[in-house]
Amino acid sequence: MTKMFLIEPAAVIGQAAPAGGNGMIMLLFWGLFFAAMWFLLIAPQRKKQKQHQKMLTELKSGDEIITSGGVYGTITNVREDRFALRVGDGTKVEINKAFVHAVVKKAD
Repeated sequence: MTKMFLIEPAAVIGQAAPAGGNGMIMLLFWGLFFAAMWFLLIAPQRKKQKQHQKMLTELKSGDEIITSGGVYGTITNVREDRFALRVGDGTKVEINKAFVHAVVKKAD
């Protein structure tokens, strides 16, 4: 019985793999997988990023915003890389444009 046990794996190893489109099926599977990931994760994130960038370019003095830290303020000065905000009576801060989360109210 021991000999039979040792011979069987050798016979299985010696057999040729069945010919066919097994490689093509795996390639097709991975292609569809990456396409699905693109449409479910990457494309919506890029769209959201473009909308945020557009919102940042349209901001001007007088717009009321909220920062990513939750601070509400009114833009008093627009610079190339930052905004000056009035956050209270006589209190002004400067923030980087990337930290603007949303527009609360546009200036008329």
